[in-house]
Amino acid sequence: MPILVTSEVPGQTAQGYDSVLAQVRDAVANAPGFVLHVAHPDDGCWRLLEVWRSKAEADAFFTRHVVPHLPPGIRPKRHYRLLHSLVLPPPVRAESP
Repeated sequence: MPILVTSEVPGQTAQGYDSVLAQVRDAVANAPGFVLHVAHPDDGCWRLLEVWRSKAEADAFFTRHVVPHLPPGIRPKRHYRLLHSLVLPPPVRAESP
C-alpha cells in the first residue's frame, strides 16, 4: 500500500539539504518503490514529503542511502501515513525519429 513519508529536519540548512540530495539524487530516482520527493524550508527546519509504494522500501532506502550522508547532529523526524489512493501520470514514451 502506498505511503506518504513526512520528515521534519530541525537545524537543517539549504546547503546541508542540497549536499545530501546531491549524494542521493540518482539513487532515489531509481530506487524500488520511489514515487515522489519534494522539500521546502519551514520555520527553522526543512520539511520533506515523499511518496513510496511501501514503508519497507522507504525505510530501506533511508537507512542505506540517506543516514550515511546526514550532517552531524541532523536527525529527521519521520512520520508515515497510509495513502488511500495514488494517481500517477502514464509513462512517458520515447518518440521515434
